[in-house]
Amino acid sequence: MSKNIAIIGSGFSSLSAACYLAKQGHQVQIFEKNEQPGGRASQFKRDGFTFDMGPSWYWMPDIFESFFNDFDKQVSDYYHLDKLDPAYQIVFADQVVTIGDSLEKIAAEFERIEPGSSPALYRFMAKAQKNYEIAIGKMVYKPGRNPLELVSPETAMRVGQFFSTISQDVRKKFTNPKLVSILEFPVLFLGAKPSDTPSFYSFMNHADFGLGTWHPRGGMYKIIEGMVALAQSLGVKIHTRETVEEIIVQGGQAKGITTTDGEIQADLVLSGADYAHSETLLPPSCRQYSPQYWEKRTFAPSSLLYYVGFDKKIEGVRHHNLFFDTDFEQHAREIYDQPQWPKEPLFYVNFPSVTDNSMAPEGKEAGFFLMPLAPGLEDTQELRETYFWRMIDRLEQRTGQTVRNNIIFKESFCVSDFENRYNSYKGNAYGMANTLRQTAFLRPGLQSKKVKGLYFTGQLTVPGPGVPPSLISGKLVAELIQKQYA
Repeated sequence: MSKNIAIIGSGFSSLSAACYLAKQGHQVQIFEKNEQPGGRASQFKRDGFTFDMGPSWYWMPDIFESFFNDFDKQVSDYYHLDKLDPAYQIVFADQVVTIGDSLEKIAAEFERIEPGSSPALYRFMAKAQKNYEIAIGKMVYKPGRNPLELVSPETAMRVGQFFSTISQDVRKKFTNPKLVSILEFPVLFLGAKPSDTPSFYSFMNHADFGLGTWHPRGGMYKIIEGMVALAQSLGVKIHTRETVEEIIVQGGQAKGITTTDGEIQADLVLSGADYAHSETLLPPSCRQYSPQYWEKRTFAPSSLLYYVGFDKKIEGVRHHNLFFDTDFEQHAREIYDQPQWPKEPLFYVNFPSVTDNSMAPEGKEAGFFLMPLAPGLEDTQELRETYFWRMIDRLEQRTGQTVRNNIIFKESFCVSDFENRYNSYKGNAYGMANTLRQTAFLRPGLQSKKVKGLYFTGQLTVPGPGVPPSLISGKLVAELIQKQYA
């Protein structure tokens, strides 16, 4: 039976759900508070420069292809992909390590750093690939409603990998600290320390070394534009600059939403906005989770971001650059254990114009700087400026050039902006971490237990943080709705 469905927010998970629900025959409307669809995957343009405001890594291309295939479409119908070679570089204090576009190239780099390390890498990656096949084939496309979803012969054989950690697993096989850091890096996308992330999540290493790093020509926002075009072709209506102020509940049933433009009646309500914020739109008696519940969860970091236009090409950099020239573990402690602005932060810089000349005017460079932070920290303009110039100092020192006088403009984004623009809990940048106690059925549910006809999707529910999981989350909640209302 066709339902009128109101969706709150227009990020990856909301757009994904909207497409699947519209395909099922439902009447779907999306309500977005900001000026453009995309949620955290917004786009910023200035003076001929283009910046992705949020996600900038395109991993797991199979998940994107699978999404569009579900609608008899292909990725290439909406945007052009380039595989990056090198995928990225890691800048250490005394050495730059380049991650190529094949496992053979990466193994050669491992051998250069530590002779004899490549056999261990091949063994580690074979296990990671198998875990990826199990994760994608047996686990992440489950709605997270009970623990039995995770039970299969394959997962039963790997139960021990849920009680050891990535950090333990990597350090059993590799002793060189650079190689350890390289292999621990991918799980940072899951939002927790490697020492708190189950070793089964080594499947992220296959997403990195096995499937490679890609770039949608024109930026990550091209994916959003493609999904919007698909949704609209299916009949989805998207409203921007329309803030949802209330989820209407009558007799224990979701009946619609109240926005800044008035009341919208609906048979079902689906929120792709931040889960914790979404529940504040309900009467207190209809909320599933208390403030204490959210306070005790492990959230992914927030970030200090800077979008910078340079009037020249920057030397010695790649599309993706990780500055791991300080103490990785100290910075992690300052995010998760003793939250504070870091003393010697690691940071990441994306120069998309290195490989895509549409991202900056000719002869110029677009730079996206990201420094991970603990969520909920004090955020002032003075602190932002202090840390921006520290990142510039390190960039100049490690690449042997001066760039500060070549800055045309810079725009910052930090904890308070995540809170204000995205209603993000404590200003977290990408959801709730995938720790053992926050995996699958242990995450907040796709369906409200207190309000009939109310559903959730996105990075705080299943399967977890990241762009590919958000696409999957939208599919899972649409399948759940279809199963219950078909």
